[in-house]
Amino acid sequence: MSFSKNVFGTLLLFLCSASALFGQSDTPILSGTVQFLGTSNAGANFYQPVIVPILAVPLGDHFFIESRAEIQGFIARDNGTTGPYSGQFIATFDYAQLDYIANSHLTISVGRFLTPFNIYNERYNAPWIKNLPDAAIIFPIGTRTSGSSDGAMVRGVAVARKKFEVNYTAYFSALTNVENLGSGRAAGGRVGIFFPEKGFEIGTSYQRFLQNGELNASGAYLVWQPPRIPLDIRSEFAHSPNGQGYWLESAYRFAKDRRNISGIGRLQAVARIQQYFNGTPQAGDSLPLADTNRFDFGLNYYLPHDVRLNGSYGRQFSSLGNANIWEYGITYRFLFPAWPGGSR
Repeated sequence: MSFSKNVFGTLLLFLCSASALFGQSDTPILSGTVQFLGTSNAGANFYQPVIVPILAVPLGDHFFIESRAEIQGFIARDNGTTGPYSGQFIATFDYAQLDYIANSHLTISVGRFLTPFNIYNERYNAPWIKNLPDAAIIFPIGTRTSGSSDGAMVRGVAVARKKFEVNYTAYFSALTNVENLGSGRAAGGRVGIFFPEKGFEIGTSYQRFLQNGELNASGAYLVWQPPRIPLDIRSEFAHSPNGQGYWLESAYRFAKDRRNISGIGRLQAVARIQQYFNGTPQAGDSLPLADTNRFDFGLNYYLPHDVRLNGSYGRQFSSLGNANIWEYGITYRFLFPAWPGGSR
């Protein structure tokens, strides 16, 4: 088992610089997730302990530092379904960025940030937030090589009206080969329209990958959260020369409304369907090598003190072989001031 010194060195540097910059009224917050997942995929069992710390440091009214690291273990039998168990741990930095919040229309970010292609990577891929343990099949489209970018990004609300808002994001990423901080050379953007009264958002994404022959990726997404029903519907479509596909997910909380958090109201049912159509695979794109269909159903139960239990079943169909996928896990979310004696 090996850990990267780069990740912890960078995190330590961030903590030290933050302590010298924040004012007495700006309290840094340390939050994140501790998670344990178990998976049975076509008879092969493996386990994943995960720690995801997140540091948020406000610097006055206009500057903000935010960073997230991930320490993930993978424990499995040496020969798939036979042999002794062995494992390794991998530490990575998902983002470490400095934000300048000019106003509600413009935020400028520099450093390492989550690649803003569609919405899954930025909004739903954190362990505590995502409803099912596995990322969507099409997740690598538009997010290669690591799901993170090293460069600069601008975002904000271009138009704000009572009935709708138009949001935007644009970015440029440089090629970086530093261990656990890698990124591809790319440029892209996203535009979305949000209707607050309906809880509905729709948008589109584009990326130009500027290395390894260059290629275009495009996508679209929609989100619907009916204000009076504890239902979440999410969907994405993504296309590139490597392949294309979509996923559609619905999650229903067994509660009278979104504020009910007792008894049966803590239970959430989730279902997701996915289809992927293979294109021209490239080395390192992490996409399936054949057309793939998959259906997942899961149950999440939210206990007090930010603990969640989850279990799910999936069935995957592919010309390379069909498989049953069983998954279960426990997730704990933590949040407290980063420094002793910090204000709560």
